[in-house]
This record gives sequence, structure tokens and C-alpha cells, in this order.
Amino acid sequence: MSYAILGFGRIGQALAHAFARKNINVTVASRRSPEALAPEARAIGPTVVAKSLRDALEADTIILAVPFREHREVVKALPSWEGKTVIDATNAFGVLPEEMDDLLSSAFVANSFTGAKVVKGFNHLVAATLATDPIVEGGHRVVFLSSDDEDAIAPVADLAKELGFAPVKLGKFNEGGALVHARGRTWGQLIFQDLFKKQQ
Repeated sequence: MSYAILGFGRIGQALAHAFARKNINVTVASRRSPEALAPEARAIGPTVVAKSLRDALEADTIILAVPFREHREVVKALPSWEGKTVIDATNAFGVLPEEMDDLLSSAFVANSFTGAKVVKGFNHLVAATLATDPIVEGGHRVVFLSSDDEDAIAPVADLAKELGFAPVKLGKFNEGGALVHARGRTWGQLIFQDLFKKQQ
């Protein structure tokens, strides 16, 4: 399985740190050139490699860490998203519901990435927390996952575990997933909740 992070701001870099801690290879790309990103990527770790957007999109699993509205530009970068898994780590705070056809943000994103399996995840923690070791005092920091495609959640949950997190499956976007969505000017009840799951 190959991974890419699109967006190399605070969230993108925080996620890159999570991959680097576990020596998992990940490609990073943004609007900046790979040459511009390379020094920051190398500083995070040798498994974090800056590439062009075109090259990054060859990965099996794409993590969206761009500002919410920019996902529309990402969609245009591939003629087909069949076979891809897209992890939506964006938040649509301040985006009016009518801009998203009155859908929750990840349902709107899923409609844009036709053919891809879209999973909401890694969006509820602030970057500074997401960047730190998720194993704390014998427990694992929780990440919430939701998707309208049940089969899509399992491999993302496996990735979360590999990164040291405790995945909690919330079900479909409009069910449990609604708890971690920004909608209009409000936050879902589980956003910013820094929760831990003790090892069994």
C-alpha cells in the first residue's frame, strides 16, 4: 500500500510526522514545487519524500490535507479516481451548507471524487496534537473514522493503528460521522476532543 499527503501546511506536516515516527514511506505534495518542499520533508524524516502532484497521485491512498475548497482542484488532477482511497482530513468550518448542496462536507467530497472510496478521518485533532506521539501513558490517541462505504474504513483503521492511533469507527457520514463534521459555523461534538483508548 502506498500513501500520499496532499497539502503541506500544519495538518499535512503533522501527518507526515506521524508517518516518519513509524518509518512508513509517504509522498507529500502541495501547490509548491517538490524542490521547495524537499528541505522541510527531509527535516521530518527520510521516509517523507516530496514529489509533484502528478507523481503523488500514483499512491493507492491519498490524504487530503488541503483547505476544504481546494479539494475541487485536486479532483481535476486525475481523469479517474477508481481504485483510490481518499482520506478526507479537511474541515469545512465557515463554508455554508448551501455551498455543499446541504450535505455534510465529506459526503460532498465523496460526490466530487467519483469512483474513489472516501473516508473521513484525522480531522478532529489540532495540528500540534496530531503531530505528537499518539501513544501516551499506556493509551493510544483516538482518531474517528466514518464513510458511506463500509469496506473502505477497515484499511484506513489499519493505517491508523500502524501510525499508533486507536481508530474508532463512527459509521456513515450522516450518522456517527456527523459528530466530527464542521457545518456552517458550528463544530461537530467530537471535534477537538483529545481522547485516549487504553490498551486491552
